[in-house]
Amino acid sequence: MSQIIQAIRGMNDILPNDAELWEEFEALVRDWLSAYGYRPIRMPLVEATPLFARAIGEVTDIVEKEMYSFTDSLNDDSLTLRPEGTASCVRAVLQHNLLYDGPKKLWYMGPMFRHERPQKGRYRQFHQVGVEALGLAGPDIDAEQILMCARLWDDMGLEGIRLEINSLGNLEERQDHRKALIDYLTQHESLLDADARRRLHSNPLRILDTKNPDMQDIVEQAPKLMDYLGEASLKHYEGVQALLKNAGIHARLNPRLVRGLDYYNLTVFEWVTDQLGAQGTVCAGGRYDGLVSQLGGKPAPACGFAMGIERLLALWTDQGYQHEKPSPDVYLVHQGEAAQAAAFKVAERLRDAAFAVQLHCGGGSFKSQMKRADASGAILAVIIGDDEAVAGEVSIKPLRESGEQRRIAADDAAIAVSEFILGTDASSDADNKRNEHGSV
Repeated sequence: MSQIIQAIRGMNDILPNDAELWEEFEALVRDWLSAYGYRPIRMPLVEATPLFARAIGEVTDIVEKEMYSFTDSLNDDSLTLRPEGTASCVRAVLQHNLLYDGPKKLWYMGPMFRHERPQKGRYRQFHQVGVEALGLAGPDIDAEQILMCARLWDDMGLEGIRLEINSLGNLEERQDHRKALIDYLTQHESLLDADARRRLHSNPLRILDTKNPDMQDIVEQAPKLMDYLGEASLKHYEGVQALLKNAGIHARLNPRLVRGLDYYNLTVFEWVTDQLGAQGTVCAGGRYDGLVSQLGGKPAPACGFAMGIERLLALWTDQGYQHEKPSPDVYLVHQGEAAQAAAFKVAERLRDAAFAVQLHCGGGSFKSQMKRADASGAILAVIIGDDEAVAGEVSIKPLRESGEQRRIAADDAAIAVSEFILGTDASSDADNKRNEHGSV
């Protein structure tokens, strides 16, 4: 027997129990985003490699080490599995001229790809919810996006997620700070690790985000970007803080928060937790006013964030959330050729009445089918044998509470099921039934 082919390391299957939890989270997210006026957009998984090199920055870890890039054998184009969603979203906005009639608030959800060392909370195929607001310049949209996150944590019942924010100022301010930072770090170059020395002249700001404990003292004493911010940048930063304070959101000011992507400016933020080990960031984002023009569009302000679905779901379940396995309303048991034909018709009539019906397939005795019915979690078993089929009848047996099995006309099955489960007539509106009975 040949060996079973395994999934690629760091790219995980999501099995039914977990997939149902994902769908529950996704439905929650859709309602949450709709409440804030965001509309969905879907972009391809594969983009031209230059999109990410230009947007993210050629000297970032993502572009240098982590992207899945390959050459299209048909036309020699360099293509990349998307490592993040913002660049793809902005590309789509520009390509389809979505800003022609004013600002846009967009969101997307799906897989991203980075060639990293797999560990808990960090995978090579991972999933994000991305939120982008384009064409809005004030601190109000920055603050609203942070408030949005706080509401989602509350909706999910999550605890222990804290907010950290910083300002990266504008390009000129960062350049002044960059020069001072390089001068300072050069004086201590012998104490820098190999990664920091490599970044010293290409991306020194990222050195401030080092996790190397031997470099913490050097980093703590490095020039602070905040000291180089001009009046406009400070005003924007203070505006965000004031709105958050007014809304009762506490934020820790973290001058070392720089994010790993070159396109950020002004506000940057992260929502972090101590409950997921090393991968403690569950959501991060900020303002990226220069990216639209950087990708060839007319200059437009923008800000957004992304949250890691795997990490949020891990936190959700670690904090005690339990997803209930969905159960059918009815398990339809049948035996015999005539009974099988009748069972298909009865099942569809019950589904027409908005009930979830599991029709037994695969044969078996009545006893074995009833075991399956009980294990399914269904409220009722509807039973059809050949004698019921000939008589145009079905038997209804309660599975979750006491009650006698009774035989009724097949045409009355939907009414009988409705009366038992919902206490109402089957002629009631099907949508109301779905709202009243959670498993439908």
